[in-house]
Amino acid sequence: MPNFSSTITPLGIHNGTLRKPIPENLLGTAVLDHTGEFEAGSYQSFTLTYTAGRFGIDDSGSIRIVFRFATDQTNPQFDAPSGPGFTEVEASNNAVLQARFDPKGNIRPWDRTLQIKVVKGFMKEGDTIKVRFGVTDHGGAGMRLQTFCENRFEFRVLVDPIATYNFQTLPKQPNISIVPGPPEKWVAVIPSTITCGETFSLKIKAEDMWGNPTNQAVKKLIPKTNQPIKNLPEFINIKEGDFATVVSGLMVNSAGALEIKLHSSDGSLVATCNPSKVFNSSILKNYWGDLHGQSEETLGTNSATDYFAFGRDLAFLDACAHQGNDFQMTDTFWRDLNKITAQFNEDGQFVTLPGYEWSGNTALGGDRNVFFPVEGRTMRRSSHALIEDQSDLDTDCHTVNELFEAFSQNEEWDVICFAHCGGRYADISIAHDGRFEKSVEVHSAWGTFEWLVQDAFKNGYRVGIIGNSDGHKGRPGASYPGAGWFGAVGGLTCFLMPELTRESLIKCINSRHHYATTGGPSGRMRLSVSMSFDEPATQYLDDPMIFEACSTQPCAEAIMGDIVHLPVGNSNLKVSVDAASPVRCIDIFNGLKHLECYRPYAESDLGDRIGVLWEGAEYRGRFRAVSWDGSAHFNKAKILSTSAVNFFNRDKTIDSLSNSDLAWKSVTTGNFAGFIAKLNDSRSGSIEIKTELINETVALVDIGYKDTILDASDILPRGIRLFRLPNENTHKSVSIERKLEPQTGRDNPFYVRITLEDGTQAWSSPIYVLREVEKS
Repeated sequence: MPNFSSTITPLGIHNGTLRKPIPENLLGTAVLDHTGEFEAGSYQSFTLTYTAGRFGIDDSGSIRIVFRFATDQTNPQFDAPSGPGFTEVEASNNAVLQARFDPKGNIRPWDRTLQIKVVKGFMKEGDTIKVRFGVTDHGGAGMRLQTFCENRFEFRVLVDPIATYNFQTLPKQPNISIVPGPPEKWVAVIPSTITCGETFSLKIKAEDMWGNPTNQAVKKLIPKTNQPIKNLPEFINIKEGDFATVVSGLMVNSAGALEIKLHSSDGSLVATCNPSKVFNSSILKNYWGDLHGQSEETLGTNSATDYFAFGRDLAFLDACAHQGNDFQMTDTFWRDLNKITAQFNEDGQFVTLPGYEWSGNTALGGDRNVFFPVEGRTMRRSSHALIEDQSDLDTDCHTVNELFEAFSQNEEWDVICFAHCGGRYADISIAHDGRFEKSVEVHSAWGTFEWLVQDAFKNGYRVGIIGNSDGHKGRPGASYPGAGWFGAVGGLTCFLMPELTRESLIKCINSRHHYATTGGPSGRMRLSVSMSFDEPATQYLDDPMIFEACSTQPCAEAIMGDIVHLPVGNSNLKVSVDAASPVRCIDIFNGLKHLECYRPYAESDLGDRIGVLWEGAEYRGRFRAVSWDGSAHFNKAKILSTSAVNFFNRDKTIDSLSNSDLAWKSVTTGNFAGFIAKLNDSRSGSIEIKTELINETVALVDIGYKDTILDASDILPRGIRLFRLPNENTHKSVSIERKLEPQTGRDNPFYVRITLEDGTQAWSSPIYVLREVEKS
């Protein structure tokens, strides 16, 4: 009897994909019926024609037309001729074709796949397959293009001519350019902290309906300020062709809040600058960064050079870093990326950090951001999953604990890591090393992940809190979710530093002197959190639980991120926030314990506005989105006006059906969304809420100062909260003080969460107050 038990592939037999077995010039060609520039998010129709090469296509052979992971264009569909994205395929020789779309049907990043298979017949050289995208013959709108700009958007074509299921990429690919649309909103940015007598810049851009900076704006702006600004012109002319306008050399000489508003010639308000404060002397300043995103060389959009240029010139960031998936990053790209970060790094103007994303599966520790203080360092990958050159396999670290150990063995004590939640969420309960891992990411375009912060407290870790975009659309610092399944605007981190240098940034991260926000129009809020102490206290300049012989210094006051030993006495918390939207509440925490929810208005101030917010996530993994599609009916009160909260996706809207009824489509991914409705007769009758998870009726008279919670929690918290607001909340600047008593026998990570009326949030890194010091 023959022995079939051997698992060894015989010599000479290939057991996997061959990259280029057929010469490229024999594969055929593909062309589009029209190319050029097309507006982001617009509806279009294209015909792609594939002409078979030397081998034709055998019976059961196929072509694939693939698109990048990040694209949020209309998917091809074949069942609804009058719907968007309707697609038709036809063979010139009448061979029978079978078409199907699979969002993960090809190797990343080109995983969104239309596969067209010859199921009856075959094709010879010169025969064609025509693919009509966005057919409008039957009343359809066409194919909506992705909502973000891309210099070279490919309809990438692969072919399997011999029916071996070994697909090869054509040497020339049909492509278009996706460009911004007309201006819809304006953004104006100044430094959040300014010193009297120093020069600063006012930076202005217009964005289209999808958040793309646009060069189609033409406008005369009239700046109005609350105090004199030297060198500020009377008019600012925005010229067609410019994506941004920078007014430099500005100076103020008076301390206090600085307000700049931009008006059009007819007097209407166009934009208001972010909150800013002027000080007489040099202090820690607020610098804004997004240290987490990707470009087209891995899973993102546009080049790495474009990525950093966008962050600096169009998102007006102070600091930026690139985090490509390590298993996609070749040695060549790693060297190129290091050259790019070095090129863009300029002290005082724009700071970069070289780095990558260690992208191990969750079971092996999950995603971690890795940063270096200098270029030229070794990239220790989680795997070589998409890298053919395996000459450096010996540097791979398959688990995050192996990664930390490799840094330790090689005495790379200057490496900085963050834990984050993207596709492969970080499990810090099985892997964390405080010598390297300094912070956890509470928010990104993937959603909000307070559970990751809570995991750190449960395990006794001392970490900072950061926010980034983790963006894939080429827009670091201004990463909008578009029309895809990303559930949030990308976050930002505010770094508190004396100066804008790479050295200061690294020191700031190591000291946890930063706070996170959810980004967006109100994302650059000013937040100050400090503590003073009734009794003598000692500040540790590093974590005594991790490092031996930590340096210490006496302290009477601490700021966010500090570690303080206070054997006896109370801590006096001071919180100050300046925001572009009214403050709805300030939550104060001691680690996992919620101490207080402060609202800047009294119960007697409540009026006729009702807030309804839904929130939560299904679970920690990649498909965490909760669908909240639903409706609200007021059976007696009438709706006077409605404002949407955190509706980022133009396909998911809240609509007024009548003066009693609202309907919406909405998802959350750990964050929240909802509406604020101003009512007539706001205490009469009830509100009936219908969603897939919650169907409840609540009497309006019972909705008051404190939140009413409708709980539908499962693996993670999910629910709806209802509350009443004043008719007008004017509290954009709020300061509070609280006396807090640290507990014994555990850490006291005191931190705050700020929530604005428009849905923007911020989290301070904790001040760690210790009654006892547990040393390493």
